[in-house]
This record gives sequence, C-alpha cells and structure tokens, in this order.
Amino acid sequence: MGALVEVRDICKIYNPGENEVRALDHVDVVIEENEFVAIIGHSGSGKSTLMNMLGCLDVPTSGSYFLHGQDVSSMSDDELSDIRNKEIGFIFQGFNLIPNLTAEENVELPLIYRGVGRRQRKELARKALQKVGLANRMDHKPSEMSGGQQQRVAIARAIAQAPPVILADEPTGNLDSNSTKEIMDILRQLHREGRTVILITHDNEIAAQAKRVIRIRDGKVEEDVTMETEAGGREA
Repeated sequence: MGALVEVRDICKIYNPGENEVRALDHVDVVIEENEFVAIIGHSGSGKSTLMNMLGCLDVPTSGSYFLHGQDVSSMSDDELSDIRNKEIGFIFQGFNLIPNLTAEENVELPLIYRGVGRRQRKELARKALQKVGLANRMDHKPSEMSGGQQQRVAIARAIAQAPPVILADEPTGNLDSNSTKEIMDILRQLHREGRTVILITHDNEIAAQAKRVIRIRDGKVEEDVTMETEAGGREA
C-alpha cells in the first residue's frame, strides 16, 4: 500500500484581507490506499471545505494536494473534472438522484459522461445495484423507494466503475437507524474489498465505525487517531 491522498500545508482562505476566513489553516493529511477514514467536525469546522479539496471540487489558496502521486492542486477545471470522473465515487447526504429516471438509469448516468458503451453501461449498473441489494428495484424511480433504498442507488452509482476512492459526505444524515446500519455495512464491505473510503460526518457514533478518525476544528486537524476495532471501538 502507498499514499493515495497526500495533503501538504493546505490553506483555504475566503475574503482575504482584514475580514478573511481561514476555512483550512495549514492542514496536513496522508491517507493510504485501502484505508477507511472518517473526517469529523461540527458545522463550520472546515470538514466540508476539506472534503471539497479531497474530491477535487475546489482548489486550495495555498499548499499542495497529491492524488495517486499527481499534484491536482493547480489543475484546471477540465482537468479536475476528469480526475473526479476517473478516481472518485461521490455519495451525498441528499442522494442527488434524477427523479424521472429509474434506479438503473440513475446509475448509468455518470457512465454515459465517461463514454462507456451502452451494453457495458447496463452491465455495470446492474452489477452495482445487485451489490447494494437492489436487484429487484432496478426499474423503480426514486419516489417509489425509501430513503435508505435511494441512498443505496446513490452508492451503486458511485461504485459502478470501481473508482479507487469513495468519498461519502454525511451519507446517513437523512436516514433512520435501520437504513443507517445498512449503509454503513455497505461502506465497510467496500473497504474490505479494497476501496479507500473517506467518510465526512458530524456524528461520533458514525465516525467510530471507521478504522481511523481525523477530527477537524477551526480549520485545523485537532486529532488523528486509529480505532481499536472496526465498529463501535474506542479511540486508541
């Protein structure tokens, strides 16, 4: 295994000058391949800004970000878009599904943007939906599914083309306890299969199910600990 994600001395400053806000303040983070990491912090802590950096959705004011050894911190928007498509599977709190498309069509959508042919696209979408336990829901639209099922569609969409990094932003934030357990079980299984899973959360119980917890406060890394057990363990 090697460093998949390497953040070096990253700062993100809004409104530079007298009223500047340092959303990230000289942050250093290294995440190895096949880690399961939770990044936790309260609202305004900087965790969402860090997620945007890791997901190539934003660029730092200063510092460097290396993904697979490639410096992505100074790339153009088009280059960042290409990296996102190939390297990162996103899972969001709000599911972000297209209402008038079926589960299968929602999973296929990013594959269309990646230029995957129709036959392969359908095969990848169906395999991904089977993997998250939705083999019998492929033709259902989001309005015909529960919140937990919709999030599983979103996970299938994220993993369909096997990106090396799964970036999950508050993936259980809109779900009940049973659906939360299902989603966390799927994320743990993806990790066991070799994916790198980065989970953004404000919930200590959710974070404790990761292998490692990075706590962000006031734009700085306050704590970085490895957990004793896979689920529900105490901090080492």
